[in-house]
Amino acid sequence: MATITALWMPILLSAVVVFMISAVIHMMTPWHKGEYPPVPNEDGVMNALRPFAIPPGDYMVPRCLEHKDMQTPEFQEKLKKGPILILTVLPNGPFTMGKQLTQWFVYIVVVSLIAAYVTSRALPVGASYLEVFRFAGVTAFACYAMALWQMRIWYSRALRSTLTSTIDGLLYACLTAGVFGWLWPQ
Repeated sequence: MATITALWMPILLSAVVVFMISAVIHMMTPWHKGEYPPVPNEDGVMNALRPFAIPPGDYMVPRCLEHKDMQTPEFQEKLKKGPILILTVLPNGPFTMGKQLTQWFVYIVVVSLIAAYVTSRALPVGASYLEVFRFAGVTAFACYAMALWQMRIWYSRALRSTLTSTIDGLLYACLTAGVFGWLWPQ
């Protein structure tokens, strides 16, 4: 059994590789272009919402505080009239990526750490490249992609976004698995 400390190099290198490839995918290819189309009359929607000064967070509209209230005629009327929204509000101001990129890198390291843990418990030192690839890859894929489908099921996320992000997750998992297979202790 390999120790986690013996796997620091594949953990960090796979994180760097995934981080770089994800940057290329999102900044230099049209792969994710068009996943978030603008709302009709964007200025009108923004002007209508601005006076409410909605703090950053996730919201559902309409929303009942009690489950029993979902059956009231008033709530049913709100559903009929619409719009029905699941809304994420971000802070006002220029959109900077530093915080998100830092969090993304930490997340990738955690995924690689989990892949290292599972693979190191399943396989001995000296395991073949393909054995390591299989365990590390499946673990990383589960981390990167499976929860995306919960968002599709429960919150009606777009199928296109879910599929493209799942394919991204498969690529990231394969890169993670490849690095682990290459640098697995012998």
